[in-house]
Formats: sequence, C-alpha cells, structure tokens
Amino acid sequence: MQKRLTVALLAAVFTVPAFAATPTAPRAVIADPPRDAAHPARNRQVLILSHGDGTNALFMLAPGAGPKPTMVLLHGLPGNEQNLDLAQAVRRAGWNVLTLHYRGSWGSPGRFSLAGAGEDVDAAMAFLHQPDTVAQFGIDPQRIVIAGHSMGGFFAARHAAAHGGVAGVVLLDPWNVGATGKDVAAHPETRQDAIADMGDDFGNSLAGTDASRLMAEVERHAQDWDLVDMAPALARVPVLVVAAEHGNAAQVAPLAAALKAQRGARVQAVTLPSDHAFADRRIGLAGITVDWLAARRPRTAPK
Repeated sequence: MQKRLTVALLAAVFTVPAFAATPTAPRAVIADPPRDAAHPARNRQVLILSHGDGTNALFMLAPGAGPKPTMVLLHGLPGNEQNLDLAQAVRRAGWNVLTLHYRGSWGSPGRFSLAGAGEDVDAAMAFLHQPDTVAQFGIDPQRIVIAGHSMGGFFAARHAAAHGGVAGVVLLDPWNVGATGKDVAAHPETRQDAIADMGDDFGNSLAGTDASRLMAEVERHAQDWDLVDMAPALARVPVLVVAAEHGNAAQVAPLAAALKAQRGARVQAVTLPSDHAFADRRIGLAGITVDWLAARRPRTAPK
C-alpha cells in the first residue's frame, strides 16, 4: 500500500552498508562463542501479565556472569518473520533478548487488537524493570534497548517516545500506522486493496479479529499514531532505523528525515536492497544491528 520512493530520495536519506558472511561481519553474526560452562546461554519461557492475561514470551539469556544489557524484540503483523536469527546473533554479542507474542497472537490468550498489542509492549517493559525479574534473569536495567520489526517497530518507537527509559531503539522497516490511516483516508478507493494486503498472511495466527477490523482501528488512529509526529520525543534516545528498499521505504524515509532534523539526534539510518522481511539480507541485517548495539555496550561485548 506504500508508494515507492525515487532513488534520489532514498539516497538522500539512507546510506547502504554491505555486510556479508565474510571476516568483515561482526563475529557474533557468523561464529559461535566458546561455551561458558559456569554461566551458559539458555532459554527460559516466561508469561508476562498484561490486562489479566499471561502473554507467551521467551527469554534468550546470554552467557556469562553478571547483569547483561537486554533487548526486547517485537514481531510484526502477524509475525510470520520472528527474527529469531537476529535474536541469536544479538545474544552471541552478549545481550539478553526477550521476545513475546501479543495477546491473541500465536497462542497467547485473549483477542488481538493493535491497541492491545501496544499495551502488551508496555507490560513487557514494566516486567523487565521489576526487581524480581532483574535479579532472576541478570538484567542491567540501565541498558535496555527496545527493537521491533514492522508493526513491532511502530510499537517500539511509540513506547520509547511516550515513556523514555531505554538505552536505544531499533526500528526494522517500521510500519507507520498513522501514515497508512491518513493515506487510506485520502484515497478511499484503495481501502479494500489495503485490507487485502494487510491480511494476506494472517493464517491462524491471530484470534478474535480480521484485516477489516484492524484497518478500522488504523483509520481511527490516523491522527494520533503517526510516527513522524513522535520524532521529537523519539530522538531523545539513540535510534537505529533499517529500511527495506522493496518494503516500507516510502514510509520510513520521512521518519528518518524527521529524526535527523531534531537537535542533538543520535540517529543511524540505513537501507537494504531487500523485501519487508529482509529475506535475502539476514546476515546484513544482523551485522548492522550488532555493530550498532556495540556502541550501547562498549565494555564487554565479544570482539
């Protein structure tokens, strides 16, 4: 449903690094670390309480002793691309990674809605700061990064803009929900195509909703869910924006430009010549992300 940007506009906003499975890629992307026998990497299932329901979540815990920096990694709509390869690379770089399924998605109880997913993200961030959680899972609460892909990127940006309290934000080809709502309002003849495009890969992943209901929610929030309007608050923390040339680049470019325009902004914006799922640039995506995270954790990240 997005319109393609011209090559000139993309070049003005983004730079394109080239990562591959070569010695130039970060080691955590292409090589396993030695096993830490005393404090090995491990996975722990957790249930995060959100409005009375326990959302399914997986905590991928990094090896080594002591508190770790932690990334929350949010999937998109519906979340067929979970980015677990990225999560593994981030863990190999020394970070805990928390992934979750919003209420009503992928077996989590409840009925899915966009607003509900945003509430679940807030609940997950609150969970990470609880003293019992910090102690049990070895979290450094001063070094929590929130990341998201597509719809997850929207909610990562929205949470950081509204609440702060994060060490950084990673936006992977984020969906600007408000911009989509405004575009459909301006071109109502595209509404049915937009609904079909949204729901073409839902399968059985979402409970209690469908693409028509979600599009109605998008339209209701066209004015208050525009990421460009959130740029002044979002730019208060370091931000990595990775766009997909054949995905949401047309929506991402205005957001990247708005972030860079903020005084004192610490924004890295890149694009990859791939589709919305970064299907053929997984190593490149991991390399960009791990390199950016190294600046958030300079003391102990593996070389």
